[in-house]
Amino acid sequence: MRTLHVVTHPEATHHLESVVGGWHDSQLTPAGIRAALSISQALRARIPNGAQVELFSSDLQRTSRTAEEVAELFGVKPILDRRLREKSYGEAGGKPQEWLHRRFVPPPAVGERMDHDENVEGSETKAAWAQRLYAAMGEILQNPCEHQIIVTHGGSLTFVVASWIKMPIKSAGYASFRAPSGSITTLHEDDFFHNRHVVSLGDTLHLDSAHAD
Repeated sequence: MRTLHVVTHPEATHHLESVVGGWHDSQLTPAGIRAALSISQALRARIPNGAQVELFSSDLQRTSRTAEEVAELFGVKPILDRRLREKSYGEAGGKPQEWLHRRFVPPPAVGERMDHDENVEGSETKAAWAQRLYAAMGEILQNPCEHQIIVTHGGSLTFVVASWIKMPIKSAGYASFRAPSGSITTLHEDDFFHNRHVVSLGDTLHLDSAHAD
């Protein structure tokens, strides 16, 4: 059996500043740090003591800081992988959201979506974004580990899940698996059929304790 626990980082400074995230290296807010602790405690409650655990994380500060909280409870070292980053918005990263909205060209309802030009200099296409997430997931899943924790971003979660269910990249143009900040998505593969289940998507019940503080 294999279970993936996919974490989307909690509240970061770019959320409060209303600036574009992407590869802009924002940090967790104090509330985000409290939420990261709640995430780590929720994972510790779900994963049996003594189970083999691997921890992978995007290398940006908001994800790596989240992974540090998890690492402390499990006694493992996070493996940082830049391929687990959010989509790059090129020159828009760190600029006001309104700046991006004025220039952004959304993909067409019908037609080429994976290689669509969004009219933002340096922005990744959906195809390039998907390809690096699929490559990272391919390497992660080569390891025969029962419990693997992946700390990534809300947008990139789509391609973590799509790769998990073996959706071809060329078919991912309309895919969107959205989850709130600070969520945990649980993916499981059974030993009998080897079916890949999406057990839960974007669970945030563990954040109730963080909000109560």
